[in-house]
Amino acid sequence: MRRDQIRFLFLNAGHFLDHFFVLIFASAAALQLTREWGLSYAELIPYATPGLIAFGLGAVPAGWLADKWSREGMMAIFFIGIGASSIVAGFASTPFEIGAALTLVGIFAAIYHPVGLAMVVQGRSKMGVPLAINGVFGNMGVACAALLTGVLIDYDGWQSAFQWPGIISIAVGIAYLVFESKGRSQSGKRESSDDNRAGESFPRNLLIRIFAVIFFTTAVGGIIFQSTTFALPKVLDERLGDLAGSATEIGLYTFLVFSVAAFAQLAVGYLIDRYSVRIIFATLAFVQAVLFAIMIPLTGLPALIVAFAFMLTVFGEIPINDVLVGRVARSEWRSRAYSISYIIGFSVSASAVPLIAWIHGGWGFGVLFGLLAVCAFVIFIAALFLPPMRQTTI
Repeated sequence: MRRDQIRFLFLNAGHFLDHFFVLIFASAAALQLTREWGLSYAELIPYATPGLIAFGLGAVPAGWLADKWSREGMMAIFFIGIGASSIVAGFASTPFEIGAALTLVGIFAAIYHPVGLAMVVQGRSKMGVPLAINGVFGNMGVACAALLTGVLIDYDGWQSAFQWPGIISIAVGIAYLVFESKGRSQSGKRESSDDNRAGESFPRNLLIRIFAVIFFTTAVGGIIFQSTTFALPKVLDERLGDLAGSATEIGLYTFLVFSVAAFAQLAVGYLIDRYSVRIIFATLAFVQAVLFAIMIPLTGLPALIVAFAFMLTVFGEIPINDVLVGRVARSEWRSRAYSISYIIGFSVSASAVPLIAWIHGGWGFGVLFGLLAVCAFVIFIAALFLPPMRQTTI
């Protein structure tokens, strides 16, 4: 196996772990901590907010350091730092302590997207499929967070749900350091091999227009992504009734929804390398809006089926803005371009956590799905402002 293929595997593992760690608390809070600490779901989940804010705000310094110092070095810090922070979270005995540990998790989690994605697209002309494959790994991390957290809670307590993944991440980080140190003498041409000249052939007004759409849809899409991935275990807990009666069963259903939906990115990645991004983006957003509206009153098996469907669209949209950034941003500032995109997305998405708590405490998840339907329709309108772009022209 070539070095670039091995590095791609490490980058995919990093994306898996990034999303996995961010959502351990969501599953643990929904399935166990509310009972153990005597707090309601609405009272407990806001303790995740500082970590999610750090997840967004930390992207800018992480991207700057990666461009100025070393992308490989930042990835090693990511693996080891996020693993150690998760282990610390497993020792928390109060909501304040776990909130502080989750903030550390968010700081290290912020490294991955501006750094890892810049490494994934490095030197590639067709970025859709590699980003889609990488995205599948990220969303499998989302899926496995619910499943493995549920299993570990049932069999070994909620603390193990943080500690065992932390140990594994540190081990992966050490392996990555060994891999990079062995090949350092051969990797001097890393940046020079990236000859992507994207960004030079576009008029300034067109670049501004494209980035305006990217940043706006990233912000609104962040609310949708965070709301669906964070709240889905609790949604299924409330709406599946007799279909799911234990933490493991709820985790299994959540895993199935997330894992099947994740593969929508492969189809979308293939399509956006060949056809108009505008048409694909607008179509996905419109279908998503319709599905959220349908979900509002549903319970039981119909709710599970529609959850599968709307998560297909949520995950399917993920590679689109990443491809757009990769095509228009030059290599020397690409990590910073990704960092700006992700600070917008994750800073806005951090508001989804208190929003979920407020809406769930006052009206229930029906109102939340109505709001998400409006957000998806707004993305549909924004996507229409993209120029008609194909892979060969952007």
